[in-house]
Amino acid sequence: MMAAVARNDASAPRRPAWVPTVAALAAVVLFVTAGNWQHRRMLEKDALHARIVQAAAIAPVALPRDVADWNAWRFRQVALEGTYDAKRQILIDNRVHDGRVGFDVVAPLDLGDGRVVLVDRGWVAGGPSRRNLPSPPVPQGNVKIAGRIDIPPQDYFELGDRSAPPGRVWLHLDPARFAKATGVDVLPIVVEALGPNEGGLLRDWPVPASDSGRNLSYMMQWYAFAAMAAGLWAWFTLVPVLRARHARG
Repeated sequence: MMAAVARNDASAPRRPAWVPTVAALAAVVLFVTAGNWQHRRMLEKDALHARIVQAAAIAPVALPRDVADWNAWRFRQVALEGTYDAKRQILIDNRVHDGRVGFDVVAPLDLGDGRVVLVDRGWVAGGPSRRNLPSPPVPQGNVKIAGRIDIPPQDYFELGDRSAPPGRVWLHLDPARFAKATGVDVLPIVVEALGPNEGGLLRDWPVPASDSGRNLSYMMQWYAFAAMAAGLWAWFTLVPVLRARHARG
């Protein structure tokens, strides 16, 4: 009976010795890669926040021309002068202010030099029904505006056909889509109007927080997972080998 059990144990397929090592190595590489990505994101957020703070301290300038990369101008304060196109004013849906849901009111501003830029005029509360949308009045004639440059994200998700004109209410602000829908060639930025609230619109643009602490936490977790994988490999693979050698010695 005992001999049969011994033969069965000897004939049972055994896991190759290199399998735990390869699995542990793959896990360590994966965890370290994830930790390094979180580290890069942390540095990117810290750099962006520092650039925002620095840009806010610079005096407003005229909107530059022939800009190749608007990212270098993000959050810079600028001074604009032109006329609003009231017919093409739109509402950006699902914007929240102090717990209330409303809209950002965006209108194209003709600068009079061949350029048109979208201006986020501020936030307005939504009504009790979607049937009665707010319609903030648009200043007539030549206006002067102080604002802050921002770049709307292009990687948003939206159900339906993006090529179809969205009408008056938009889910996302997309300058390229606005230009295609209206035929008005606008700059690939939006200027968030600063200064006193105007026409019932609230202009309270918070400075984006760094939020890099979360990435730091995730980074440490991934590195800890890598250390645990290496430690488990050493405990279950390396330590038994060392013990066997010590016993034979």
